[in-house]
Amino acid sequence: MKPEKLHPFFSEPCILFPVLLLAGMGIIMVYSASSALAMERFGNTRYYMQRQLVFFMISLFLMFAAASFPYRLFKVLAYFLLAVAVIMLCAVHMPSIGHKAGGACRWLKLGTITFQPSEFVKLALVVYLAYSLSKKQDMIRDFYVGFVPHVIIFVLLAILVMTQPDFGTVLIFGVITWTMMFIAGVKIRYLCLPIPFFIPLGYFFVYKVGYRMNRIFAFLHPWEDRMNTGYQITHSLKAFGSGGIFGKGLGLGMQKLHYLPEPHTDFILSVIGEELGLAGVLFIFVLYVIVIWRGARIARKSENLFGALLAAGLTTSLGIQLVINAGVALGVLPTKGLTLPFISYGGTSLLINMVCMGILMNIGAAI
Repeated sequence: MKPEKLHPFFSEPCILFPVLLLAGMGIIMVYSASSALAMERFGNTRYYMQRQLVFFMISLFLMFAAASFPYRLFKVLAYFLLAVAVIMLCAVHMPSIGHKAGGACRWLKLGTITFQPSEFVKLALVVYLAYSLSKKQDMIRDFYVGFVPHVIIFVLLAILVMTQPDFGTVLIFGVITWTMMFIAGVKIRYLCLPIPFFIPLGYFFVYKVGYRMNRIFAFLHPWEDRMNTGYQITHSLKAFGSGGIFGKGLGLGMQKLHYLPEPHTDFILSVIGEELGLAGVLFIFVLYVIVIWRGARIARKSENLFGALLAAGLTTSLGIQLVINAGVALGVLPTKGLTLPFISYGGTSLLINMVCMGILMNIGAAI
């Protein structure tokens, strides 16, 4: 008599336990990083932590639901999800539901609920690419079948995101698209074909835009203008430097006290570095590496190409978010507003990332 198979949610401990640990640490660190800010803004030190806890409970349910949902059915939903993604990206510019903050139109606001469509778009893009690339496998090495249609979709989404504007998310879309095409077997020379166009586009979107050029200058010479363009990076580096090996202790960091901008979102890793030290940061990185390793293994062992590409795309999305956020916090990449998966404050990011992990669990359970 064969033993009864575990539910997909419980059959992937190398995903489940690291993700739960990361999200749990996120709730704690959001409270530590935001308590002073929350008291000033809302008169409640637990404001952001309480909201993050609610997001976590909802996202845990959604991860369980995604793990229960047969991943093959996403083939049927691929174009629907892509259409919803395009509609959402257009809707951010509608005055009635679009929400603008910091000079950017990146959110939809329905009553008290704020949603960032670009997080959903990453998932929709991965599902579409996995379906399209697997369906066209017999002609994947043909330029007009394996390369052109997928680049057109990428360009369409990139244009819509750039109108927000959000150059960093476009880079993430590009990495996901090119990685999945490479894995699917698109010819290398086709993948290299756009490189000559990247140089003038990079010049136009970076050098010709003042605030992006300032970020490049701050990245190259952060200490030369540490009270202006280099303010974020220098205070982030101070946080890591003062944390040492084991940190100052949970809640005892100084840079979160109105020195480091938005310490509970983009720069929460800096707070972790100051309060938990190198040991805390390495522990977090190990948890991410376990999840990424397992995701890559699921992709390699998947029983069909669609599952393999879907797992590869979801793993790539998680990995590139981690690399960019950590790189910015450590001063090895120019400043880009991107959350640390599962840890940073933010409902949309947590919900979508947990759903992605649920899908990955379902693919892994079928191996």
